[in-house]
Amino acid sequence: MKARKRILVVDDHPLVRNGLCQAIGATSDLKVCGEAEGWREALEKMNAAEPDLIVLDLNLKDGSGWSLLEQLHSSGQLCPVLVLSVCDEQVYAQRVLKAGARGYLMKDTPIKAVLLAIRKVLSGKLVLSEAMTSLMLENASSHGSSLSPVEQLSTRELQVYAMLGRSLSNKTIADNLGVSHKTIGTYKARLMEKLGCRSTPELISHARELSDKHRLLD
Repeated sequence: MKARKRILVVDDHPLVRNGLCQAIGATSDLKVCGEAEGWREALEKMNAAEPDLIVLDLNLKDGSGWSLLEQLHSSGQLCPVLVLSVCDEQVYAQRVLKAGARGYLMKDTPIKAVLLAIRKVLSGKLVLSEAMTSLMLENASSHGSSLSPVEQLSTRELQVYAMLGRSLSNKTIADNLGVSHKTIGTYKARLMEKLGCRSTPELISHARELSDKHRLLD
């Protein structure tokens, strides 16, 4: 009998995490080898459980799933990752794939489709929603001319912008991204220039409003 593939579920919402674990556990070819609500716990569980695939949320209890993805990728420890998040796929999906993930789906995706996506990623395929695939092709053909100012931010600028929308301090953002406090100040100055904000409070307000509109964060 073929061994069931081992799945690590990393999500800071207990109801979402439990529901996903139950659905995975009910299959004949997959099983949950661990679950975590934060990136530190995820690192511990990953080393202990040796998963075949990680289902990862971008917003975690103690930091960013994106930062965890980058850390695992840079250290050579990255196993296949399927990101499952409320964060707007139009803003994040392509960037997360570049960071090493093998798929990106929104949390409103039906559970059967999520299980199918897990199997596709395990088989070596990339997974995106039909809408996101069409959008990426459209942007490629138009050379990105339809991108909003936020979508045109660099990866690091977007990470800082998103965490500002969660009202995180410069120190917390710096710790999550592994950079200095001064560097975060530099990114904030760039963001204000690119987004037309005249002050830090205006930038933070801008980030909060857009996160509510486009689900940049949960």
